Amino acid sequence: MAPFHALYGRPCQTPLSWDQLEDRVHLGPDMLRDMEQQVVSIREQLVATQDWQNKYVDVHRVDRQFSIDDRVFLRVHLWKSPIRYRKGSNLALSFVGSFEILERICPIAYRLSLLPSLSCIHDVFHVLILHQYHPNISHILDWTALLVEDGQLALEPVGVLEHRHQVLRGRDIE
Repeated sequence: MAPFHALYGRPCQTPLSWDQLEDRVHLGPDMLRDMEQQVVSIREQLVATQDWQNKYVDVHRVDRQFSIDDRVFLRVHLWKSPIRYRKGSNLALSFVGSFEILERICPIAYRLSLLPSLSCIHDVFHVLILHQYHPNISHILDWTALLVEDGQLALEPVGVLEHRHQVLRGRDIE
């Protein structure tokens, strides 16, 4: 948007665009000086506004960097990701992994070593999808039950941990 348009809400009519001779005005040094001051004030206001907006964005910005041979979790989305655990389930996984980083393609993209059963998924991921893995014995998972069907991760439950009966309107619900 032009500075004149920002100040007055309409496009500028320069002497070149005027058709009538009586409408033409010769620009003097005072008028040029005023115009330059207005342009400078608009630029200062734009810079102040951008700084104000960046202040709020910078609070939530996280710079993540990983090195080669680090292990990371891969975040999966319930509905959007090709990697899903029990599609549409409330027990869906938030993270899958851990996977080893093979290569840093650019500051925001990393190549992971995926399992052969995940070969249908591209192996390059954005840094916001990856989360640092901190080694722990309880994190060891059995990947033998992992199946990929049509590009979606399908895990079968091992067994029922809890079973309860509930009576609603005189009927037994299991």
